[in-house]
Amino acid sequence: MSAAPAYSEDKGGSAGPAEPEYGHDPASGGIFSSDYKRHDDLKEMLDANKDSLKLEAMKRIVAMIARGKNASDLFPAVVKNVACKNIEVKKLVYVYLVRYAEEQQDLALLSISTFQRGLKDPNQLIRASALRVLSSIRVPIIVPIMMLAIKEAASDMSPYVRKTAAHAIPKLYSLDSDQKDQLIEVIEKLLADKTTLVAGSVVMAFEEVCPERIDLIHKNYRKLCNLLIDVEEWGQVVIISMLTRYARTQFLSPTQNESLLEENPEKAFYGSEEDEAKGAGSGEASSAALPARKPYVMDPDHRLLLRNTKPLLQSRSAAVVMAVAQLYFHLAPKAEVGVIAKALVRLLRSHSEVQYVVLQNVATMSIKRRGMFEPYLKSFYIRSTDPTQIKILKLEVLTNLANETNIPTVLREFQTYIRSMDKDFVAATIQAIGRCATNIGRVRDTCLNGLVQLLSNRDELVVAESVVVIKKLLQMQPAQHGEIIKHLAKLTDNIQVPMARASILWLIGEYCEHVPRIAPDVLRKMAKSFTAEEDIVKLQVINLAAKLYLTNSKQTKLLTQYVLSLAKYDQNYDIRDRARFTRQLIVPSEQGGALSRHAKKLFLAPKPAPVLESSFKDRDHFQLGSLSHLLNAKATGYQELPDWPEEAPDPSVRNVEVPEWTKCSSREKRAEEKPFYSDSEGGSGPTESADSDPESESESGSESSSESGSGESSSESDNEEQDGEKGRSSESEQSEEEGRKRKVKKRKKGPAGPVEPSSSEGGSDSSSSSSESEVTSEAEEEQEPVSLRDKTPPSSRSTPAAKEVSLLDLEDFTPPTVPPVSPATVVSASLAADLEGLTLTESPLVPSLLSPVSGVGRQELLHRVAGEGLAVDYTFSRQPFSGDPHMVSVNIHFSNSSDTPIKGLHVGTPKLPAGISIQEFPAIESLAPGESATAIMGINFCDSTQVANFQLCTQTRQFYVSIQPPVGELMAPVFMSENEFKKEQGKLTGMSEVTEKLTLLDACRSDHTVVQKVTATANLGRVPCGASDEYRFAGRTLTSGSLVLLTLDARPTGAAQLTVNSEKMVIGAMLVKDVAQALTQ
Repeated sequence: MSAAPAYSEDKGGSAGPAEPEYGHDPASGGIFSSDYKRHDDLKEMLDANKDSLKLEAMKRIVAMIARGKNASDLFPAVVKNVACKNIEVKKLVYVYLVRYAEEQQDLALLSISTFQRGLKDPNQLIRASALRVLSSIRVPIIVPIMMLAIKEAASDMSPYVRKTAAHAIPKLYSLDSDQKDQLIEVIEKLLADKTTLVAGSVVMAFEEVCPERIDLIHKNYRKLCNLLIDVEEWGQVVIISMLTRYARTQFLSPTQNESLLEENPEKAFYGSEEDEAKGAGSGEASSAALPARKPYVMDPDHRLLLRNTKPLLQSRSAAVVMAVAQLYFHLAPKAEVGVIAKALVRLLRSHSEVQYVVLQNVATMSIKRRGMFEPYLKSFYIRSTDPTQIKILKLEVLTNLANETNIPTVLREFQTYIRSMDKDFVAATIQAIGRCATNIGRVRDTCLNGLVQLLSNRDELVVAESVVVIKKLLQMQPAQHGEIIKHLAKLTDNIQVPMARASILWLIGEYCEHVPRIAPDVLRKMAKSFTAEEDIVKLQVINLAAKLYLTNSKQTKLLTQYVLSLAKYDQNYDIRDRARFTRQLIVPSEQGGALSRHAKKLFLAPKPAPVLESSFKDRDHFQLGSLSHLLNAKATGYQELPDWPEEAPDPSVRNVEVPEWTKCSSREKRAEEKPFYSDSEGGSGPTESADSDPESESESGSESSSESGSGESSSESDNEEQDGEKGRSSESEQSEEEGRKRKVKKRKKGPAGPVEPSSSEGGSDSSSSSSESEVTSEAEEEQEPVSLRDKTPPSSRSTPAAKEVSLLDLEDFTPPTVPPVSPATVVSASLAADLEGLTLTESPLVPSLLSPVSGVGRQELLHRVAGEGLAVDYTFSRQPFSGDPHMVSVNIHFSNSSDTPIKGLHVGTPKLPAGISIQEFPAIESLAPGESATAIMGINFCDSTQVANFQLCTQTRQFYVSIQPPVGELMAPVFMSENEFKKEQGKLTGMSEVTEKLTLLDACRSDHTVVQKVTATANLGRVPCGASDEYRFAGRTLTSGSLVLLTLDARPTGAAQLTVNSEKMVIGAMLVKDVAQALTQ
């Protein structure tokens, strides 16, 4: 047979002699090859009697389609096999037909009876494929057949076929919109489906066909919330988007009271001024109107939606995370929106396409909710490998996040970006500096001086962009910057970029009184080159001439007339019209002149300074994550995000009536096994939801869905809202899990019986997906004595939540709050050795390096007078901290010099800068008069010398104290050989190297003295060195593990040289300063 050679040709990538060559000339017929028997081998195989040959042919045809080759000429041969008995062949035939049925409608219609028979096939895949092909034949004549097929498939036993029916609904609707009413009936039926496979597809059909019919969602709202966690990712995105708009129509705004007070704080309290003017009676009525407004209480269904979408922030799909983020941004209270920041920052590690979409949304969010992303400022720093569009978006976010606290860091970043080779990015950076200067008044002069320095840059584009931004900044306070205007005037000879030249001319014209001598000279130069200038420059030259004529006509009258004469005959009609208009205005003729009296007011009117705003400022009226938001224009099919209602609609519409027979059966079960079903865990599935009647809640079995989403019962959900939802990411799930465990314990006290698993519990409770771990934890908890369990404080009961490994807890994020240290303060020597062995350093720790060298002595933390008898000192122990190797170990020394014992010494809740964290020492119960005590605490300074502020608390008082580390205490010693030292030092050159020359005193030239002074200043380990006059020390920063290499070349004659090599340039510079000071004293 000819199958073998043809098969080998097809497998090869290159075109063989048998394959035709396609031409681009339409008249040529498209084929130059003499071989007209294209695909004949495949047709022969499809006509063969053997199923194996047909299957092989279909596999090759589907492979061709997958590679993008055209296989439409095989349609007649393939469609004949639609009635093949072999299921594998039939599946592939349907795959082919779905692809080409729309193109070859006439041939597909011939086989319509076969498709109808396929709808009755016992195999669910064949039934679904037949429906898919039928809905792909877009011919109006078969609309009734398609409608019948969809209705039958919607009642199919297989969820896969029902899902395909949901997919077919939008296709039929686009073919014939008159079928809308019948299709809505099918959608309503499919919305009641309990399977996760169908949910996403039917919601998509709902969105396409009848998005306005929110009444169809009411009864299914709770079910969709509970199923959400188990739906496929595509379905999750669609459902979340739909539920966002549903919630905006059904619940009250969680920020309504806050926004009311923010908008009108004084008038809200005192009443409006207009009402006061009307009279005392009306004033009293208006002032009473605001307090009459009810305090906001979140609807349990609103809380259910927020709680069930929160775990999806850990989804592997960027689209799902983005969908949840926009839901929280549009629906959640301000205090809870912050949880999405960490998830969005995680997405910035994805492909550039994902980054682009995420950064567009982050840029919009960061305008209204700046504080949400401030802790992750470093995640928006720009990498040299980022594409230009990503760089510009990150720049936008950094500018939005800039405030008075972090502006020095942001401006230092911008300074590096200006040296980039990417010119568009450099221009955007200069504009960002201008925006920072506009928004933050105290850095305006600094930014302006920096931009003036850029005017001497070699790159013309950088200079041009700087001029444009300086022009905008000078408009804010022109009187103070006459020198800058003079400097800009000198640049007119060199700058050729039209926009920059036009900006300089506008500045000189607008503030010509500040530069009365220079302005006429600039006009003289511009008049010479007028004909060669660009149109935008010519217009500004005319403006400059007019303004100078009005303010200094003696010197500029002839020049102005010359410029206007040149402009009168210019090729551009805008310039000609402007010249005529200007001439009539400033040099009036004898007849007219009414306007000329007001010429000065027209040309020299004070102009408001421009407001430099973000281009993302007004984008939040589009739903985040949508195409319309990305384009900043309404896309086809976009549905507006509704406004919050003034009054909450009736929540009872979401209650599902339970059939009478279900109530009876559950009552009978309760009577038989009362202890087992006392908490009504049995139930009739996830479709039902909690009624407002408490009796029906406990009896109907619908609580299985409402419990898992909206709390254990109505009262428990209230408790969870108060206790569990206060900013911690996993506390709501933890409290819900504890409630469920308590229920299981109650059941265990009764007689054993078969437990009916609730399908909705798995759907809503994603944090406890493993049922085995739940059972073991419940069994262990049950073994504890009840008295002990009651005495356990709530903090210790919630500690397991802190141990959960989250997908979001990755690398460079702000570290979570550290769990408290165990009360044991005495650590055995063997345990200490074990802990040292567990430290996460790359090189082995030598025992001699771990012993502390006497560093900075005791420093006062709290004076005994300020502490009312409590004196507190601290020292840096230089021992590895057992709780966390990234922390600096600090010994806190307490002494009580008062006459009364001091009780309950502990650390209060610290308010720390981003990145810094504290591990508190165990509380000291009592400190008797005259007694002293020492405690160890760990502080992660995040490789910076920022101050760690915290409170020392006793039972009666709180003392605010702070610890600022010397730079030498932020590192740990490292042992390495001389060769390793030189190799690492070779990697850390250029900007990573800081050098300083110093004169060593004779007393500091001995080997012992140098080593002692260096190691006392910095916690570094000495590295062996062959040269006698050279000293080398090495260490790593505790937080990031960056190498710090210190070299001292103590020459016998002349100045000594001190060099520090480190990635952390700031630490290197500070360390050089401290060590040099220690060696020269």
